[in-house]
Amino acid sequence: MDHFALVDGVMHCEGVSLERIAADVGSPVYVYSAATFTRHAEVFRDGLAGVKRKHIAYAIKANPNLAVLRLLANAGYGADVVSGGELARAIAAGIPASDIVFSGVGKTVAELTKALDAGLGQFNLELEEEGVVLAALAAAGGRRADAVLRVNPDVDAGTHAKISTGKAENKFGVPISEARAIFDRLAGLPGLNLRGVAIHIGSQLADLAPLEAAYRRIGQLVQELRAAGHTISHVDLGGGLGVPYKAGDVFPTPAAYGAMVARVTDGWDATLMFEPGRVIAGNAGVLLTRVIWVKPGVTNPYVIVDAAMNDLARPAMYDAWHDFAAVRPTGARMTANIAGPVCESGDTFAMGRDIDSVKSGDLAIFRTAGAYGATMASTYNSRALVPEVLVSGDRYAVVADRIQPETILAAERLPEWLTA
Repeated sequence: MDHFALVDGVMHCEGVSLERIAADVGSPVYVYSAATFTRHAEVFRDGLAGVKRKHIAYAIKANPNLAVLRLLANAGYGADVVSGGELARAIAAGIPASDIVFSGVGKTVAELTKALDAGLGQFNLELEEEGVVLAALAAAGGRRADAVLRVNPDVDAGTHAKISTGKAENKFGVPISEARAIFDRLAGLPGLNLRGVAIHIGSQLADLAPLEAAYRRIGQLVQELRAAGHTISHVDLGGGLGVPYKAGDVFPTPAAYGAMVARVTDGWDATLMFEPGRVIAGNAGVLLTRVIWVKPGVTNPYVIVDAAMNDLARPAMYDAWHDFAAVRPTGARMTANIAGPVCESGDTFAMGRDIDSVKSGDLAIFRTAGAYGATMASTYNSRALVPEVLVSGDRYAVVADRIQPETILAAERLPEWLTA
């Protein structure tokens, strides 16, 4: 469920017309619904009602906007971060450091130190050397770092190859065949409280079967570790639940996911940790854009919009689908290609798509853009960095400014030897 709907023939986000936002802020612009974020956070938590001990840490990479993070902090969510920058954002948003999980395959010594100093809740270790370094850093400061070992279960998530993280050839975690020996060696290090294991097999999962297979493998490992004398109090089950991007898509609900988790983990006697991202943020946002031209094409016309691949990278990167809809639809339809102004053939959002009929100057939206949208934006072609707006009821606020090319240019310098 989201809160984007036609009111008197015009698309609104909650109680605010998207025409009003475009007039005030310009386009392209991301527009988020606070009510949708809050509702999705509630639905995901309710879906895990059958899990007695749990910790939910929103995956900040999905949408790291400070206002979004504050909404989720107010909803009682912790944070899953993968960089020092995301850690700083989580803390700035009011999420206690003790509720933050630090994932990611390339944590630097500086980032590990920063997280230790902040009193981070849990480190998800990606390799043995990282655990050795973390233990030494913690011990040098008279501390013990709470950590779990991320395990690669060699399970195909059945998702896009670029967002699959649990197959043997992926870069994440340690091979499950080596996990027991690595755990043995790390568990005895002073400065490290190795309290469990972690798993994450991919993103945009449409089927619970791969998750269940991975969880069963990790459950077996938990039994083996306990049999070897290790105390396992936490198991991080990651995230990955997918969301529908187009009509007819059917994805597992949080309730179905929660029921599976409760069934598979029955008797584990551990705090289960979750890292939802897309399932919370995806349908909570749209990218609002304006049609520049409708350009004749050989087969179909090209609808050229002012949003581009630098604003929404998913179609160019993953051939991802985002529904396209007019802000003021007339009921007429057309078959068209949708593209942006960037000088790349890859700057194409759709080909031969049946869409609302639009003309130059019309406003439209790309739906389901609340996750992996603005967070992946760039300034390619020296374009402005796209702004973000948050709507709550009948009010809205700009929660990230449009950063103009002149501002970006002002941060660059010519060396003396080029100015002589």
